[in-house]
Amino acid sequence: MGETESKSRESAMGRIRSLQQEICRLQARQLREIAAYHRDRDGCHDVVSEVALALAIGERAARRQVDLARALVTRLPNTLAAMENGVIDSHKASKIAEPTACLTDEKARQVDVLLADRIGGRDPASIRRLATTAVHRVDPDGAAERAQRRRLHRRVELLPGDDGMATLLAHLPAEVAGAAYARIDRHARALRAADEKRTTDQLRADVLADLLLGSGPGATATKAEVFVHVDLRTLMELNNEPAELAGYGPIPAHIARQIAMEPTSVWRRIVTDPLTGTPVDAGRRRYRPPAVTDDYVRVRDRECRFPGCHRPSQRGDLDHVTAWSEDGRTHHGNLVGLCRRHHRLKNAPGWKYRFDKYTHDLTITTPSGHTHTSPPDSFHDPIPPPR
Repeated sequence: MGETESKSRESAMGRIRSLQQEICRLQARQLREIAAYHRDRDGCHDVVSEVALALAIGERAARRQVDLARALVTRLPNTLAAMENGVIDSHKASKIAEPTACLTDEKARQVDVLLADRIGGRDPASIRRLATTAVHRVDPDGAAERAQRRRLHRRVELLPGDDGMATLLAHLPAEVAGAAYARIDRHARALRAADEKRTTDQLRADVLADLLLGSGPGATATKAEVFVHVDLRTLMELNNEPAELAGYGPIPAHIARQIAMEPTSVWRRIVTDPLTGTPVDAGRRRYRPPAVTDDYVRVRDRECRFPGCHRPSQRGDLDHVTAWSEDGRTHHGNLVGLCRRHHRLKNAPGWKYRFDKYTHDLTITTPSGHTHTSPPDSFHDPIPPPR
């Protein structure tokens, strides 16, 4: 490498570092603004929803932003100063805010002081280890209480992936997770045979799915519906356009056809008109089908209609946009699918929901006066008319 090329690369790296420092400073300014807005709204819990709409992010990500902003401004001034000086970004700052969230303000500030001169130039994992060690140092007797508190946050999440795959994440107490994994592993290894072509990892995944869906040894046959929207042309093998799995996204055409033709499937096919993209068949296979209106609205909306929320409509509520008590009709032109949280948010002070019964657009006005419109997405683009 020549001297000129070496200097050019060094200069490029200098610019990259300089830009990163500016990003850190801008993130600090944004977090200060979020904290100030939260304070001005007297800590109102629906600030999270406003931030989610303003930044076009999910509510979980918005909650993390709000929590981080509040922690930095009120409990971690040295960490915030490091951001403002371009030393760390918001991701690294979160590695201090998260472990200290269980501490009192006083002890959190002690950790903040202990780490003030030690976080520069470190990667996120190293910063988190430093923070965790400092938390134990300032609050050695709180470990048992913190462990108990953590158990209150056990949960299951579905994380969409690529190419028709997803991750089912269970956040459990360590001993429960260990026992569950041991059972899955034991079943998987018992299936290993000389002619078995699946790997152990594949067997574990298949065993888990069998146990949950009721087709594995000793599993209970509890069924749950999942909506799959598929173009009529795809179903007839006239094209290979992807289908859509509610709450996930696109899946390959051949998988959609397998689901549609499987008589014992826990999935429910929603066939859409190729000309308009709207539902034409809801794939009912039930002795007593639900109300037509209920079915239509859930199929039409697919997911919670609040912008950025992707909870499947069949697990949510149907809301009268014009309240029943105000002569609002129980009709698809006055019903919209919302998850329970965003259904309740409608009645919070300052929030307004307006529904267009012709276009089915949902317009939401936030307490800050900003409006966000959520149209009902057709499953696919309509076929253009012939020229």
